[in-house]
Amino acid sequence: MTAVLSVRGLTKSFGAVRALGPVDLDVAPRERLGVIGPNGSGKTTLINCVSGLVAPDGGSIAFQGADITALPAWRRARLGLSRSFQIPQPFAGMTVIENLLVPLDCLAPPGRRASASAAERARELLRATGLLARRDDLAETLSQLELRKLELARALAAEPRVLIADEAMAGLSETEIDEVLALLFRLNEQGVAVVMIEHIMHAVMRFSQRLVCLETGMIIAAGTPAEVAADETVQRVYFGSSPLAPC
Repeated sequence: MTAVLSVRGLTKSFGAVRALGPVDLDVAPRERLGVIGPNGSGKTTLINCVSGLVAPDGGSIAFQGADITALPAWRRARLGLSRSFQIPQPFAGMTVIENLLVPLDCLAPPGRRASASAAERARELLRATGLLARRDDLAETLSQLELRKLELARALAAEPRVLIADEAMAGLSETEIDEVLALLFRLNEQGVAVVMIEHIMHAVMRFSQRLVCLETGMIIAAGTPAEVAADETVQRVYFGSSPLAPC
């Protein structure tokens, strides 16, 4: 199947430090892909380059068959490539629904702003993420779980074909992790390919159809979650030489 997102030879350095690459990676339509690796392995640099937050030094990024390597982040979002951030940063002093109207406003065609249809779309997103009852509350009053859901809702405003979820479950309880996983599963069932960057191993193992492991900016293993967890190099650099128990 033709990849919806394709990365070839992607590299990025910060001064004398090679943070990424070269990396080759494909994401298939409707795929659930997990990306793991120890701190400093290049995960954040990879998604920053793919989403347009950081310009790569070399390589190419294609989305739905078109080269997007030089496009700014907002252009990629309009094409259907969205991401959430590890640390939610809602607009303070604004209600939950207003936090969604901002990206919907930015995504609207020039000359058309904050229409009734945008408000209805915002309500749909809040309903889908379980936040509709909080729509008129200030964003800073939300719980950590609700902030994570709002972050995902804002990423979904662009109706993405690919959603990159950056540690969307960090700091949550087991019950809350289950809620976020259920939400991501539903999105995937609706046709969204989800790339999950996550340190909570039982969650990423449960969610992913395919798993890749990064170390020192390069992919050291790829395959099914069971195959990657059983890889000796992955066990040494990420699991501390102790195999991960099956989920």
